[in-house]
Amino acid sequence: MKVLLVDDEEELVVTLAERLSLRDIEADWALCGEDALRLAAERPYDLAVLDMKMPKMNGLQLKAELQKLSPAMRFIFLTGHGSEEDFEAGASEAGADNYLIKPVNIQELVAKIHAAFDAGEE
Repeated sequence: MKVLLVDDEEELVVTLAERLSLRDIEADWALCGEDALRLAAERPYDLAVLDMKMPKMNGLQLKAELQKLSPAMRFIFLTGHGSEEDFEAGASEAGADNYLIKPVNIQELVAKIHAAFDAGEE
């Protein structure tokens, strides 16, 4: 399974990529939507973990662009802004039912990644 992590906080994505690798989950990372799209055009990803609020292109906008490249890609969203209720309302509009509130708990992220794949196999 190949995961693409996208967040404008470099320390976060680097750490998450390292921790996922220790759990046998291959992960690349990008700091912005443009870099994420470039990576996704070069290689296929099964799942993307996207920050909701980034400069230039937010997580929902990036999801729409990534789906054009890979319609089967699954998504998990991260948010550190606003209330959980606000996030749920916006995310449900875009079909984003998997999300985590920052700071990210690695066990929760791994569980959501595995759950996304388990749901896709049904």
